[in-house]
Amino acid sequence: MQRRPNILVFMVDQLNGTLFPDGPAGWLHLPNLRRLAERSLRFACTYTASPLCAPGRASFMSGLLPSRSRVYDNAAEFASDIPTFAHHLRRAGYVTCLSGKMHFVGPDQLHGFEQRLTTDIYPADFGWTPDYTRPGERIDWWYHNMGSVTGAGVAEITNQLEYDDEVAHHARARIYDLARGGEGRPWCLVASFTHPHDPYVARRRFWDLYGDCAHLDPAMPALSYDEHDPHARRLLDACDWRAFDITDEHVRRSRRAYFANLSYLDEKIGEILDVLAATRQADNTVILFTSDHGDMLGERGLWFKMSFYDGSARVPLMLAAPGMTGGRADTPVSTLDVLPTLCALAGIELSGFAHRVDGVDLLAVAGGAARGPVPMEYAAEGSVAPMVSLRDGRYKFNHCPADPAQLFDLDADPHETRNLADQPQHAVLVGGFSEAVAARWDMARFDAAVRDSQARRLVVYQALRNGAYYPWDFEPLQRASERYMRNHMDLNVLEEAKRFPRGE
Repeated sequence: MQRRPNILVFMVDQLNGTLFPDGPAGWLHLPNLRRLAERSLRFACTYTASPLCAPGRASFMSGLLPSRSRVYDNAAEFASDIPTFAHHLRRAGYVTCLSGKMHFVGPDQLHGFEQRLTTDIYPADFGWTPDYTRPGERIDWWYHNMGSVTGAGVAEITNQLEYDDEVAHHARARIYDLARGGEGRPWCLVASFTHPHDPYVARRRFWDLYGDCAHLDPAMPALSYDEHDPHARRLLDACDWRAFDITDEHVRRSRRAYFANLSYLDEKIGEILDVLAATRQADNTVILFTSDHGDMLGERGLWFKMSFYDGSARVPLMLAAPGMTGGRADTPVSTLDVLPTLCALAGIELSGFAHRVDGVDLLAVAGGAARGPVPMEYAAEGSVAPMVSLRDGRYKFNHCPADPAQLFDLDADPHETRNLADQPQHAVLVGGFSEAVAARWDMARFDAAVRDSQARRLVVYQALRNGAYYPWDFEPLQRASERYMRNHMDLNVLEEAKRFPRGE
C-alpha cells in the first residue's frame, strides 16, 4: 500500500494576494516560489476568513469562521476542543509539527501539533482585547501606527528577521530528522513566517533587488479622509494617521522593503525545499503555500489589513502534490478550505465531520465543483460592530449594521472604487446578497457574542496581571540531552543513525 504523503505547509504573514495573480507577479524576484507555482494548482482568487492574524489563522487551522471559532480578534482564545487539521492528521497517524508563528491565544499553544520548534512572535494572553464600549479608543502600545511607514528602510537584523531565521533553521533541522525514519509515520510540518508583515525593514541585499522597481508607487492614489468609507476612516484613526506626515518617499521605501522581504522569504523557503529534495522526500510530499491575510500597501492611502478590500483580504494559495497536474483556478476560494483539502490528500474521511466546517475540498473545486459564495468576517480593532462579506463570482458584498452596504464588481472595478449598492440597476443583486447575509448570519447575536467575549476577557486579563504573572507563551523544549552525544548513548550507533541520506 502506498504510504500517505507527507505535508509541508508554508504560511507567511500579511502577503497581498493581488501580487500573485497566477503565481508571483513577473517583476518580483521570487525564483523558488515561481518554480513551485509552475507545478502547483494556483488558486488566483483566494480570501482569508478574517483579515487579521489570530482570527485568520484560527480559521485556517480549523476551517471555521470566527463567529464559530469565537476567535474574533488578536486576543480571543482559541478553544482546545476545536479540531484543527493538525488534530485530524495526528489522529490518522501523522507526525504534526509547527515551526514559527500561529498566534494561538490562550493556554493551549499546540492545537493538535505534537511539537512546536519555536515560541510565537506575538503574545498569547488577552492583553490586546478591543472594547466595543469605547468606540474610537486608540491603544497606542499595541495598535498599528504609521511609524511602520515612516520608519521603513534597511537593517541586517531585526526582531522579525531574527525570528524568521530561526523558523527556517528549525524547519530544516526537523525535516532532516524526519527523513532519518525514526518516526515511521508520515508527517505534516508547518513553517510559518512573520514576514512580510510590517515593520517594513529589509536586509540590504534584498532591498537592492528593487532599486529600479516600477511598482514602488501604489496603483490607486491616496484618498482624502472624507473620501474614504466609514470603516476605512476608522482604520486610519486607529493607525493614528494624523500624528504622521506620510510622504511619497515613505510610501516607496515601505513598498520596496515589503517586496524585498518577499525575496528574503523566497530564499528561506528555497532552503527548506532544498532539504526536502536532498533527503529524497520531495516525490511524496504535498506542498501548500498561503498567507493569513494581505496588506493594503498604501493603495488608496490605507495600510496593513483589517478591511475587506482585496489588498487586505486576498491571499495567495498554491498547492502541489504527487501526481497532481498544475494549473490556474479562478473560482473564488478561502483559507477555510485548507482543512478539508489536506484531509482529502491524506485520505482522511470527513463525511461525519464535513458539516462542522465552513470550508470545502479545493481539489473538487479545481475539478469543476461549485464552491458557493466565499464568506469573510471581521470584528476586531477599527470596527464598532461585526462586519461580514460575501465574494460570489465577480461580485463582493460587504455588510455591517453600522455602515452603508457595499457592492463591488471586481471584474470591471478591481480597485473597488465604485460602490454599486445604492444604484437602482443593482437593486435585485443587492437584495439577493442581503438575503444571503441574513440566511448565514444573525448579526445581532454575533454582535452580542463579541461584546460578551470582550467583557469577559478584559476582566480576566486585568486579574491575571495582578500578583504573580504566569505567561501562556510557548516555551520550546529542546531536549538537549537527546540531541547530540551523551553517555547514555553508544557513539557508534548515534553516528550511524544520524547519517541520511547515505552516499551511493
